[in-house]
Amino acid sequence: MSETAPVPHDAGLPQLREAAAGCHACELWEPATQTVFGEGPETARIVFVGEQPGDSEDRAGEPFVGPSGKLLDRALEAARIDRRDAYVTNAVKHFRFTPTGKRRIHQSPGAEHLHACRPWLAAEFAVLQPEVVVCLGAVAAKALISPSFRITRERGQLLPWTPPGTTPGEDDEDGAPAQTWVLATTHPSAVLRTPEEDRAAAFDAMVADLRVVATALA
Repeated sequence: MSETAPVPHDAGLPQLREAAAGCHACELWEPATQTVFGEGPETARIVFVGEQPGDSEDRAGEPFVGPSGKLLDRALEAARIDRRDAYVTNAVKHFRFTPTGKRRIHQSPGAEHLHACRPWLAAEFAVLQPEVVVCLGAVAAKALISPSFRITRERGQLLPWTPPGTTPGEDDEDGAPAQTWVLATTHPSAVLRTPEEDRAAAFDAMVADLRVVATALA
């Protein structure tokens, strides 16, 4: 591990993105092409949190732009959620991989990587103050909801949640208690890995989870 992530205090998303580009809080920055920070408007009512950027995202410097991102776009359209009104990010901001020949094979981040990136995620939530957070996949759900969370048993359920770095029961600008909700669903990459004969059903199940979010926002 290197130095603690230099997260600027009371910064907006552009300042956070710029600072995160130089984060060396864990060793993943060195083999990765670049930091992949979140993207979307500061007014976003919904935040999607994945595991980490993939190969396409690492090269582009943007979250969810590869095959998983394209599937997420399709799922959001089917659920009638406009991605332009959402913020997308990852629990870990660098691509962890194992080089195999000319390919870079995805490797799940460890607890130390999640811990190193948590201040950035907390800073994003502090700016965004979303109404709903959607965990895409088990890694994000375990990091943000509970280490014992199981996608297969608890997906698609809206749960009351306190973003990291905030205090339960903090009031909003109107003095009413602010409440953030969290829901977990399958990561788009898991749908893509599903055998072809079962893939449509896996996609439909993800869309059904997202429709719960759309209904809550409505």
